Amino acid sequence: MSTLNSENATTLENAMQLMIQTFHKYSGNEGDKFTLSKTELKDLLTQELGNYLGHAQDKDAVEKVMGDLDSNNDGEVDFSEFVILVGALTVACNDFFQEYNPDKGAKKE
Repeated sequence: MSTLNSENATTLENAMQLMIQTFHKYSGNEGDKFTLSKTELKDLLTQELGNYLGHAQDKDAVEKVMGDLDSNNDGEVDFSEFVILVGALTVACNDFFQEYNPDKGAKKE
């Protein structure tokens, strides 16, 4: 897979690049550069998803997110586990906005 020029990339391709870049902005600040430690995960949650997660500063909330995401129980979150978080949040946001404005989500005949 080649790196796309952002000028030629589609909106979705840009979004994918941003997810990868954001993950790696925080991974590797300590320990393995391809995983997020608890501290790195907390930094990512508070700085990048604070508007959606609100209480990411709460140690128990970070522990819960870490426990939910760390499917292989290695104490770190890899990129695949991170994508699950972003995907789940995206689905929750979509569901919320459909419920908030049901007319916008309805298909037109």
